[in-house]
Amino acid sequence: MKYSVLLVFLIFFGACKKEVTKTVTLKEDVVFLSDDKLEGRQTGTKGEQSAAEYIADRFKNLGMEAKGTTDGYFQKFSFKPKTDPHQEVTYNVKDGDSTISGTNVVGFINNNAENTVVIGAHYDHLGYGAEGSLYRGEPAIHNGADDNASGVGVLLNLAGKLKNTNKGNNYLFIAFSGEEMGLLGSNFFVKHPTVDATKINYMINMDMVGRLKADSTLAVYGVGTSPIFKQVLNAYGNQFKLIKKESGVGPSDHTSFYNVDIPVLHFFTGQHEDYHKPSDDWDKLNYDGMQSISDYIFNVISDLDNNGKLPFRKTKNESEEVPRFKVGLGVIPDYLFDGKGMRIDGISEDKPAQKAGLQKGDIVIKMGDSTVVDMMSYMRALSAFEPGQKTKVVVDRKGTPVEVDIEF
Repeated sequence: MKYSVLLVFLIFFGACKKEVTKTVTLKEDVVFLSDDKLEGRQTGTKGEQSAAEYIADRFKNLGMEAKGTTDGYFQKFSFKPKTDPHQEVTYNVKDGDSTISGTNVVGFINNNAENTVVIGAHYDHLGYGAEGSLYRGEPAIHNGADDNASGVGVLLNLAGKLKNTNKGNNYLFIAFSGEEMGLLGSNFFVKHPTVDATKINYMINMDMVGRLKADSTLAVYGVGTSPIFKQVLNAYGNQFKLIKKESGVGPSDHTSFYNVDIPVLHFFTGQHEDYHKPSDDWDKLNYDGMQSISDYIFNVISDLDNNGKLPFRKTKNESEEVPRFKVGLGVIPDYLFDGKGMRIDGISEDKPAQKAGLQKGDIVIKMGDSTVVDMMSYMRALSAFEPGQKTKVVVDRKGTPVEVDIEF
């Protein structure tokens, strides 16, 4: 079903059948995609399909070729949700009970170049509170403005910049479905690519890039997946406080490309209290920050334009080193904090941290007998405890040490 009434932000306006091109802003894209009318864009729903149609129309009006499969811009896939977290998802099953259909949206800027750069962002979210929601209450629309209408907004902004420049590569823009259910859309694409996979140069992923903070901290993952990345990122990143991570593996769609030996870069502005909750709305995003991130990525792409096909390099999988733990404080860590300790970026209701009086901005520096100097040491300290145990936690609160009693 076409939602023509909803496409108020799209390109053509006019009277007497005269078409006038209108520039669509980052904010307008995000506002549309995170509107209640799309009901949280959960994979396989009418709301997600409406979002897919919007993105396809944006691709068309930006002059991109359709590069889905037989369905124009759309690359459709069907699957049955996993009942066992360790089992592999089966695609293209026959229609029937529990089968879900997702839709990647794929557009192409053909510069008749040898290689192609993939630029991606997932557009699906959690609907009324699917698995992964951190909201506790009656079903409510999870609009996912930061996660990940923000990434799609930057993707579309980049498409507008690249359509007439940087001819050293072709550009394949993909809005992925099924990311929240386990990177399903990107995994399907790399198994069923719509361009020659051996000619994919590198992949750029934007997931949650809408909350650039006052200190302009920007995380970039995958910097170790090609030798040239660090040099180029540093050359253009003076306006940001860059947190560079080597690994090409992480909980977003770049991982699917890294796993088939394609260099990747993933951009991220950090988690927050609204993550995977109904309160992740468009009015909380930093649109100037999103524009600066788009400009930065464009500069990186421009610098790499005449470098030919980039060499790929395997990186250490940092996620394999994460300690296992049975308890939690009930906080959202500030993953972009690079000081000493683990800074708290949010507090969950009715959890040990809230009951003990911990606050957003507190920096955990000691837990029990363990000193906490970074995120990894925090997780190691946490892994030593069992449910029901008690300990003391010391935090740095605006320069003053505060000790609290915690019961897990």
